[in-house]
Amino acid sequence: MKIRVINGPNINMLGIREVNIYGSENYDTLIASIKDKCLKEGIEVECFQSNHEGRLIDYIQSCYFEKVDGIVINPAGYTHTSVAILDALKAIKIPTVEVHISDVDSREEFRKVSYVSLYALKTIKGEGIKGYLHAIDILKEHYENIQK
Repeated sequence: MKIRVINGPNINMLGIREVNIYGSENYDTLIASIKDKCLKEGIEVECFQSNHEGRLIDYIQSCYFEKVDGIVINPAGYTHTSVAILDALKAIKIPTVEVHISDVDSREEFRKVSYVSLYALKTIKGEGIKGYLHAIDILKEHYENIQK
């Protein structure tokens, strides 16, 4: 199984920005925990982060040509604004799980809108960086079910 983990703007600032909301674990810890889990599970993983919407869309599209089996995405601030990211995911038709480190439903009203959730198999909110590991489990189970 081959998955990609895609992170949007400011996720690289984990452990620095709004620690009271996003926790004290930094981006390197997030990536290490993802890679460790995937190594143990026999999953090929690549992680990508950008603060630029177009680069995120280019990367999403590349997943199609690389024959990726699943995507974990935290669109971050683009969650609430980017129809283009939604359209890119719909175009490539790869199973996707959306992740948010914080519980976006308990925050500002505008954060309750997620365009990506219109496509995602599931949206995980408020589990901290462990939400990414949960998302990988969901993709793995989905992959195994469609292989049967």
